[in-house]
Amino acid sequence: MRRLLLTLCAAALAACAGNSSRTEAASALDWTEPADPQGERPELWAGTTSPVVTFGSTDIRYPRSEPFSAPTAESAALSGWRGERLSAQIVVSAPEAIEGLRCTVGDFRSADGALLRGIGRARFVKYLLSDPFLPEVPCGTRPENNPTLLVADLLDEAATCDMAARTTRPIWITVEIPRDAAPGDYTAEVAVEGKGLSEKLALSLHVTGRTLPAPAEWSYHLDLWQHPAAVARAEGVPVWSDAHFEKMLPTMRLLAGAGQKVITATLNKDPWNHQCYDAYADMIEWTRLEDGTWEYDFTVFDRWVEFMLGLGVGKYINCYSMLPWNNMLHYRDAATGQYVDVKADPGTPAFREMWGPFLHAFTAHLRGKGWLEITNIAMDERSPEVMAEATALLREVAPELGIALADNHKSFKQYPYIRDMCAGIFGPIDPADIADRHARGLTTTYYVCCSSGFPNTYTSSAPAEAVYLSWYAAAGDYDGFLRWAYNSWPEDPIRDSRFGTWTAGDTYIVYPEGRSSIRFERLVEGIQDWEKIRQLKAEAAGDGERLQRIETLLEPFRSPIAFEGWEQALRETRAALDTL
Repeated sequence: MRRLLLTLCAAALAACAGNSSRTEAASALDWTEPADPQGERPELWAGTTSPVVTFGSTDIRYPRSEPFSAPTAESAALSGWRGERLSAQIVVSAPEAIEGLRCTVGDFRSADGALLRGIGRARFVKYLLSDPFLPEVPCGTRPENNPTLLVADLLDEAATCDMAARTTRPIWITVEIPRDAAPGDYTAEVAVEGKGLSEKLALSLHVTGRTLPAPAEWSYHLDLWQHPAAVARAEGVPVWSDAHFEKMLPTMRLLAGAGQKVITATLNKDPWNHQCYDAYADMIEWTRLEDGTWEYDFTVFDRWVEFMLGLGVGKYINCYSMLPWNNMLHYRDAATGQYVDVKADPGTPAFREMWGPFLHAFTAHLRGKGWLEITNIAMDERSPEVMAEATALLREVAPELGIALADNHKSFKQYPYIRDMCAGIFGPIDPADIADRHARGLTTTYYVCCSSGFPNTYTSSAPAEAVYLSWYAAAGDYDGFLRWAYNSWPEDPIRDSRFGTWTAGDTYIVYPEGRSSIRFERLVEGIQDWEKIRQLKAEAAGDGERLQRIETLLEPFRSPIAFEGWEQALRETRAALDTL
């Protein structure tokens, strides 16, 4: 098996060479790229005699082995609210090798000399293996002959990149507008340089008079499930050690910066029956004492929750699960020191015997920590029959605990009291039910997963699909969005996004050591759009004409099915937000 190597960044086929002190000092991983499984295709470069440096589109994943062929652009324009994070993409395409490629975004200057310093950054886009979503194949049964692709997604932190001959290298530009920026028009120079290459591009920025709140204050309910054990394995540290929490900091800080609202916690044995490359490590140790009573060690659970709260994440603590996918639990037998596995099917004596004492102890512990009011016992895609058993026991034994459910049975009407309800995209919640839940202060979101072809965040998905997700949420009046895997990394997430029978990229959206992706950056853009729409609707309350203009903009995006011209429609509608 290929393992993540404890080496400095090394050269390989079109691989970025990590020459910055930041990357080499911080990284113990091998960031080289794989070869293109479709071949390097040198014939496509016939007649190409000089490098191209141009602005491209953030809606396109540019192939590494193909020359840039669209019209070139030496300038690009961005527009945003104060506090907004914006993206642009530069493409360098060269028939000859370029050593030491680097990109620098200068300060933004207005016509009257006002400066916005250090608000732009450049990251090289790197390539990894992927495969396409196949709509005719059921979820969880991807065929072995699914074609392998090389796609652009990972955003590298290296200061320079060595380009091989006959390759294309995108560069992702991020601009973060300060909340105290003066409204107006600004321009920055973007320098793209390397051995034998020196090009200057112009990036203009229009800052509106509106302001987005800080991500921790966003209303959007983002719930991307965290996987701490994956960080320990991928970054080579013991699980739950001090080093593990240190390694998790960049990855979880990145999530907090997107406005994440939920801490993903586990109650017992791996609740999803090891559907990922890494099993979920226990956060709470259950011990059965010799007299038959129970003892629970919450040390890891507490440290994990406190860690995430310290990053600003903590509207809810969603704890999985009273209904693990195989209904297996385990505990340590104090008499023998051995672990015992127990099958605790809902409705059986074992279910009540195991969960009753735990819920009493857990409630008391949460109350002592001051976390009881934000904690939910969470269930994922469980049938109405077993949900009935779990909710009945909860309401009897621990009525103060909230409940969260990711529902793929269209059974949400049976649980009007559930605090955090999330429906599958193809089982939408009725608008009247959403309005009722809003009135009662309950959270209502939707999710996509391996059965959803569009919109989604696979490594083969169109980048704009990540934006569409939040426009669909806004059009349906959902509070936000859930995705089952923030960082459930496969064996080698840096080079190969495929895992098992899932479509490539289904199990994660960011990379080790806090590296972002095209998918994640575009997801944040969509979340910001949702926040803008929320603000505009609040301002338009009581003004039927203004509200109707907003609803008209949203109308096309009520569809969970791609329609002709959806990308162009999304671009135009996003631009229209700043004119309302």
